[in-house]
Amino acid sequence: MTIKTAALIGLGAIGSYIAGNLENVLGDDLRVIASGRRAEKLNEEGRIINGKQQFFHIVDPAEETGPADLAIVITKMPQLREALESMRNQIGPKTVIMTPLNGVDSENVAAEVYGSERVIYSLARTSAVKEDNRISFNPARAFLEFGEKYSETPSERVLAVKELFESAGIGCVLKNDMVRAIWEKFVCNVSENPVSAVLGIPFGAWGASEHANFLRVKTGEEVIKIAHAKGIEIDDDYCKEHVESLKKQPYTNKASTLQDIENGRHTEIDMFCGTILRLGKELGIETPYSEFLYHAVRVLEEKNDGKI
Repeated sequence: MTIKTAALIGLGAIGSYIAGNLENVLGDDLRVIASGRRAEKLNEEGRIINGKQQFFHIVDPAEETGPADLAIVITKMPQLREALESMRNQIGPKTVIMTPLNGVDSENVAAEVYGSERVIYSLARTSAVKEDNRISFNPARAFLEFGEKYSETPSERVLAVKELFESAGIGCVLKNDMVRAIWEKFVCNVSENPVSAVLGIPFGAWGASEHANFLRVKTGEEVIKIAHAKGIEIDDDYCKEHVESLKKQPYTNKASTLQDIENGRHTEIDMFCGTILRLGKELGIETPYSEFLYHAVRVLEEKNDGKI
């Protein structure tokens, strides 16, 4: 199996990292799905990725191009279902679908719409910053983890995606247990994003402040307890040990929730702490740090909305 065409929707920070690399090897065989003013703006301005301006082959959702070999949906979670519908003309019987979003539910949603047989599991391990149409990241620290939901060895389609990504300079890590991998990323998202947004601190704070790191670890431990209750094996010390990886990120990079607050956007707090609150109640697990952060971020959103 060889992937010759790809469609992508969602040119945010991580989407631009993926699209910018794929465009270098696929050219117009990479279709970026967009319509209306968004499409016009992308055609006019492109994206400036690590200082290089790039333009993409923009395709309207209604355009009948024939199915793509690979479909990548990388919007935020509230826009996922709409984005999946916008990709309908790109999906065929053999299309491989990836949804490397934050959270733990995107593959389930994609499977509801197009069938689990088309979906492989994925996540992005990339600290990228988006300011207007400018995206910056450290290529040496950017990669995707992906694979079948559970598998002892990589499938043919997973290897085909790996071959394409590596040819484009996209870092790849294949995993045998993607449910565990996604929950490990979720531990990071829930513990880093809301804390950084409420305190207004960049990634570098985790290594510079024991107090900031304390809040990150305590919040992450709540996620790990819930994962354990769901039968997902994550090391008890995963959150503590992950600080060494965080220290390697650019000091001034900001978590996506902090970027959203600073730019007046609504956040993914429902998907982060909201999910933990819901699961905590279902499983009888107390989640006080997540509960505080949920309401604190909501207050910041209300401030941005002019309600307070």
